[in-house]
Amino acid sequence: MRKTSQTPGEEISAERAASLVQSGMWLDYGACHCQPDVFDRALADRKDELANVKIRSCLSMRPRAVIEDDPDGKHFHMFSWHFTGYDRRKHDAGRCNYIPLNLGEVPDYYRRFLDPMDVAILKTCPMDEGGYFNFGPTNIWQRAVVERARLVIVEVNRQMPYVFGKENGVHVTEVDFIIEGDDQPCAELPNADPGEIDGTVARYIAAEVEDGACLQIGIGGMPNAVCCLLLESGVKDLGIHTEMLTDGLGLLYRSGRVTGERKTLDPGKVTYTFALGSQSLYATANRNPDMFCHQVDYTNAPHIISQNEKVVSINNTTQIDLQGQVASESDGHRHISGTGGQLQFVRGAYASKGGKSFICLSSTYEKRGERRSRIVFSLTPGNIVTTPRSDVMYLVTEFGMVNLKGKSVAERAQAIIALAHPDFREDLERQAYEHRLIPRGVTFD
Repeated sequence: MRKTSQTPGEEISAERAASLVQSGMWLDYGACHCQPDVFDRALADRKDELANVKIRSCLSMRPRAVIEDDPDGKHFHMFSWHFTGYDRRKHDAGRCNYIPLNLGEVPDYYRRFLDPMDVAILKTCPMDEGGYFNFGPTNIWQRAVVERARLVIVEVNRQMPYVFGKENGVHVTEVDFIIEGDDQPCAELPNADPGEIDGTVARYIAAEVEDGACLQIGIGGMPNAVCCLLLESGVKDLGIHTEMLTDGLGLLYRSGRVTGERKTLDPGKVTYTFALGSQSLYATANRNPDMFCHQVDYTNAPHIISQNEKVVSINNTTQIDLQGQVASESDGHRHISGTGGQLQFVRGAYASKGGKSFICLSSTYEKRGERRSRIVFSLTPGNIVTTPRSDVMYLVTEFGMVNLKGKSVAERAQAIIALAHPDFREDLERQAYEHRLIPRGVTFD
């Protein structure tokens, strides 16, 4: 059982809160919008007094003072469940280390496999009339963090959207100390305008979305381009059961295309575990009874996802080989993002009655002025397989779409080559024949 102060919910300064940290402790900063800022700066100011302080976090949306003020890692060490661009840069500098996972399993990791952390510091809304500090649009695994912390500190932010959801908050009786935050608005995630290739890929996918489909949309231009096309289509009665609530999904909701009436679980509700996008998205979620922010072990568990019919899962990848192995999180040994919930939604959508999962990518990319193929004979050495070949359903590039379920290795190789840029197809085909992925003399219609 964690220790508590004599007066639960005692208000103290950020400096006093930071003084409670000792060398060798494990801290938890929670995830995304719940990461503390005022406490972080106060703790960084104590760096010369501390050594080997380890901090778990996820999706850092602002620079972390403990890392910026300690570039050589003499005092603080960051461990992340999923990278943003900031986390990736700090990983490249040796200042942030990735924790492998399936995102929907993380609450269980805290409860079953991780030792209790010494201090949890979470940014929250001010206490409501029921005595709860709402986590805002980042429910995810904060409840498990609270349960497993010896000391709980909340940093109050009056600009945090108040979001409805199951167990999306911590009661004052569970809080040891309260500190005043700086009331910054939630950090935004810029959305690039969809390009021509994004639009082409999106058209293939949007044509497969039926009335009453239940959507999961991943991060990136292509998934959001699908939302834009659905706005223009006649599709209706869409549902949402997703990990991340994106701006594209927010637009669909505001357009009236999303009713959730045909959902088995949470009918009429937009179900998600965290929101990341523009201030318009956060305003849409704020005190909206149609929005249901749940913990990630509910949103991401395949057996829960599959209870809704016609689940449509749409996710990006960066590389795929000719057998259908999908690598979405690393560039060789350089980690760039994380497994996230991709595999869990691929499996949940497949198990859904009438469900479909889509992995999408542009066929090429530019690196050091050279055009390269994202479709390769063999994955880049060190690349992490995010979705195994046995799980991939629909694969989509600007050159078409194929369903890999039930296809032999030879059929897969031939179908995937047809999705590559024409400039790379001949070489891919040559490698496929040389290594017997495609037996000579066999043809497929």
